[in-house]
Amino acid sequence: MKALNQLKTFQRILAEFPGNVQLSKFLPGFFRQNKQMGSTDRRVASRLIYNYFRLGNALPNLPPEDKLMVAEFLCNTQTNSFLQHFKPEWAACIAFTLNEKLEMVKVAYPHFDLHDVYPLYSRLSAGIDTPEFLRSFFIQPDLFIRVRKGFEQQVKATLAKAEVTFKDEGNNCLSLPNGTRLETLFPNQHWFEVQDYSSQQTAHYFKPQRWENWWDACAASGGKSLLLHEQEPDLKLVVSDIRESILANLDERFRQAGLMKYQKKILDLTQNPDFIMHNYAFDGIILDAPCTGSGTWGRTPELITQFGEHRIEFFQRLQQSIVRNVVKYLKPGKPLIYITCSAFKAENEDAVDFMVKELGLQLEEMKVLKGYTHRADTMFVARMILGETTESRVQSTESQ
Repeated sequence: MKALNQLKTFQRILAEFPGNVQLSKFLPGFFRQNKQMGSTDRRVASRLIYNYFRLGNALPNLPPEDKLMVAEFLCNTQTNSFLQHFKPEWAACIAFTLNEKLEMVKVAYPHFDLHDVYPLYSRLSAGIDTPEFLRSFFIQPDLFIRVRKGFEQQVKATLAKAEVTFKDEGNNCLSLPNGTRLETLFPNQHWFEVQDYSSQQTAHYFKPQRWENWWDACAASGGKSLLLHEQEPDLKLVVSDIRESILANLDERFRQAGLMKYQKKILDLTQNPDFIMHNYAFDGIILDAPCTGSGTWGRTPELITQFGEHRIEFFQRLQQSIVRNVVKYLKPGKPLIYITCSAFKAENEDAVDFMVKELGLQLEEMKVLKGYTHRADTMFVARMILGETTESRVQSTESQ
């Protein structure tokens, strides 16, 4: 009876889900309207709907209920009563490897094709292992935190006392089970930042020097700036974003981290910012560019089926427009750190090609951060240096 009720709840969520928002924003409202659901009911309902979307566009002609059974089989490693009720023969094989389970699904549904999970796989960046990347969508990413220096023992002791399993990833990065209630474990404590593993790895490409002037051009809530500040606290920092509300979140995070000296600007970097930025010249610029976010869809699998391929070209043009307006404030011989949370070549390697060929930047190093090997997001980072004779070329592109 319980499994039947869980299935009915899944069907209601799927029917009411509008498809143009993220599940993480839709589900809390759904649960508020169904207050009879206990915490276990909400947890199971969330698991079922998220797992369903992890199938992406695979088995498109299968009824949703049957697709859900496939998803539950592939995404779980421990027996649960739902699968035992509806698919006991699969529940008995729940501990099989993912490859073994994929073969079983293929036998049951000969039309199943792993490539349909993420149909834009042909657009992936070079170096991404396509089969491994696709299989990663059946594994929920971990929750990652970056522990502030000096609080390592307190954080680990608190997690151990609460019997929360964690792994030390090095460089003050800990991985935890997704869904860990950090706000309950650490009330009013500011010993760490929640930040994905791959996002933390981008810091290796900053390499700031003391007293330099740096600009975090698309700062959002300031995660990259906090990494920069931890590496070199004696920087002159400018942060900007087009969204005033998200910069308010940045202020709070900076306050908690003790980062008090910085300038903040609200800028639309698709437009020429000279009227505000004309007096600035920077020793380093971090451009965490707006992108499809396709490297993070393991956390938001509902976006796989919502996304239209034409959006890749939209973001590619947006990135080129922003880069043109940012790089002219970079001092010759200094670095631009270009970052995306995209897995698409058009936003990654092709963007670097554009900056090298059109803006005269010199590529020092670039890397796809393969989060799928760490139960993390997949990202891209490139460190480029502005050539000594590039300024005139940057200016000439503005008139094109």
